[in-house]
Amino acid sequence: MTPPAHDVLIIGAGLSGLGVASFLKDKRPDIRFLVLEKEDRPGGAIASHCEEGFLAEIGPHGFLDNCLESRVLVGLAGLGREVEKAPLRKFVRYVCLKGQLNLIPQQPLRILRAPLISWPAKLRILADLWKKPLAGEPSVARWVSYRFGPALLPFADAVFTGTYAGDIERLSIDAVMAGVRDLEQEHGSVIRGLWARQRRNKAEGQEKKGGLPAMTSFASGMARLPQGLAAGLQVNREIMFNTEVRTLVREEDGWLVQTRRNEFRGRHLVLALPVNAALALLADIDDLTPPPVSAIPEARIVTIALGFSEEAKIPFGFGYLAPESEQRFALGALFSSHMFPGRAPMGHQLLEVLVGGRRHPERLEMEDGELIEAAYQDLRQLMDLPEPPGYARVLRPGGGIPQLERGYPALLAWRNSLQAAAGNLHICGFGWKGIGINDMAKEAWAVARRILSQRLEEEENQVKGVYF
Repeated sequence: MTPPAHDVLIIGAGLSGLGVASFLKDKRPDIRFLVLEKEDRPGGAIASHCEEGFLAEIGPHGFLDNCLESRVLVGLAGLGREVEKAPLRKFVRYVCLKGQLNLIPQQPLRILRAPLISWPAKLRILADLWKKPLAGEPSVARWVSYRFGPALLPFADAVFTGTYAGDIERLSIDAVMAGVRDLEQEHGSVIRGLWARQRRNKAEGQEKKGGLPAMTSFASGMARLPQGLAAGLQVNREIMFNTEVRTLVREEDGWLVQTRRNEFRGRHLVLALPVNAALALLADIDDLTPPPVSAIPEARIVTIALGFSEEAKIPFGFGYLAPESEQRFALGALFSSHMFPGRAPMGHQLLEVLVGGRRHPERLEMEDGELIEAAYQDLRQLMDLPEPPGYARVLRPGGGIPQLERGYPALLAWRNSLQAAAGNLHICGFGWKGIGINDMAKEAWAVARRILSQRLEEEENQVKGVYF
């Protein structure tokens, strides 16, 4: 049998795959790896659109700067001088309630004093201290209502609309907030769990410093991050584009990866793909324990970039979100040129409007002109937009957002057991343990660390030569 030519084969040049490759190369420059990407560009779900001086995002719009792994990737990509930041302490957020934009204070005590919910509803939150942990795998909506009261449902809805474009009646609290569920199970109350964690961190000298984090992007858009990481890899030696993987075969000493025209062998295999793409490839591997589900739901959205003159009275801040109870056309909007002034030409402003999601996939079937008009009419009811947009573009991503609904924790447990049993199979990517940039950066480092530790162990176990 032909021995593996590579130490590591990585399928997918999104942030996860590029992150694994970059971490490996940084720690062990001699490691032999190859990234295989079916598209002609790196980035996966991350893509930016620049036109007529307007810069909008087709995928994620940024990430918080409180994740070490993401900061390391920025450094490895050589993008330190291109970073742009919008501190959350400065750029406030809004939620649409009763047809109006309501500012969400950034500090807990101010939130309690704000007239967003009634005082009885605020006192109801304290019932969490006496509520027993909710059994089973409840939805976000059921769990929030049970622990804190139904008055908080619109706010929870807005949060998970902004994160997953999802439906809180379907999203699993065990999947989207596993850490909070752990606090509930361990301490019998989320509030008590947070107090205990705060006391522990204080005792260990790990109190948070520096206040709120900042939303982070790059002067030429989020696409610069995967572009920068890919630029550090040798084309056709360490990364190949337009190379679609068709089949995976497990061999005695590694993996055989077959594409349309080639075969590649590697000791370790990293599937750095969205959940459903990874499950499709894994389905054809012989003697593999089948997953509890063959696929998970996805939510698709479109971003509608609208450019206005300075006459438009766009509230200062990060943007707003609208819970489903408001029955609005848009899920929300980002005030992009407030956060990052370079996103619009001089004398103009940019709004990025999000439409569709898990609840309203039918809206993605609308023509571009219909979407633009409906989005404009929706927004002008919430802010002073005296003139139609001078620039408008509908941006349709190629894929959807994985939905972490009922059954997802079992799927994640299956992945973990599969990796433990195989040893040289590593699964990460969009939707595995989260969908954010920071989630994927953390998982990429976890995979790289696992591979490096196994490689070190193999080297230490090798029989040393005897010399005279």
